Amino acid sequence: MADVILPRRSVLYMPGANERALEKAKGLAADALILDLEDAVAPDAKADARDRVCAAASSGEYGAKEVAIRVNGLATEWHAADIAAAAAAGPAAVVVPKVDSVDDVHAIELGLEAGGAPDHTKIWAMVETPVAMLHAEAIAAASERLTVLVMGTNDLAKELHAEHVPGRQPLLTGLGLCLLAARATGKVILDGVYNDIKDPEGFEAECLQGRQMGFDGKTLIHPSQIDPANAIWAPTPEAVDDARALIATFEEAIAAGKGVVTHNGRMIENLHVENARRILGVADAIAARQ
Repeated sequence: MADVILPRRSVLYMPGANERALEKAKGLAADALILDLEDAVAPDAKADARDRVCAAASSGEYGAKEVAIRVNGLATEWHAADIAAAAAAGPAAVVVPKVDSVDDVHAIELGLEAGGAPDHTKIWAMVETPVAMLHAEAIAAASERLTVLVMGTNDLAKELHAEHVPGRQPLLTGLGLCLLAARATGKVILDGVYNDIKDPEGFEAECLQGRQMGFDGKTLIHPSQIDPANAIWAPTPEAVDDARALIATFEEAIAAGKGVVTHNGRMIENLHVENARRILGVADAIAARQ
């Protein structure tokens, strides 16, 4: 589990084969970047993209943004070379697609250790199959190095033979299982991508749904999605003010020996205080990035 709160409201995939995109990413307001060696890179461009992405990730030119590298999956011919190169580059994290088991997590961890990855390089496991949904808690708990679950909703929909519909009803069981796993094991969890970049209303609705469900942020496929995701996942000024007031009210009541505490007409207890402190922690972390 991470010791510090890091804002991950907007986590943008960037194609590793596109040098201009990697350069442009330096000026974007995303909380984190995933430099992609998998879906966004053709087979004959994998080696060149690997060199380019690893150089970018180790350059120190992306400011306060977390920079992660998405490698190719464990079953592919490129995985071993990707893991070795990523370990040497030492990004904030290595994102691995289609993590289905505890054994998968251990294999990734061993690959990073063999490559000399620094302690700060974490594992972000993509969970995107029915098998992963059913084993999400075990996957999340498999390693201290694993700090983030990333929903792969496109692959999950494909595996389920499900349709992409507003409200994501066909995916809610899987999303819920992974959320439970993340919270049970103290890990961060990121919502999946929204495919239609020409539908900003649909994207914002899905961000709102994801935030209400409890996700920590959303993975993105286009820079136009950054600002809405940042706004929706940031605590509002009203929420921050209310959190501060709730904590003050509770502490004053406890100091006065009151057994029942109310805030704005609602009974409050320790769980409400913990949530208020989490809201303030997120707000502080966002402010520190600006």
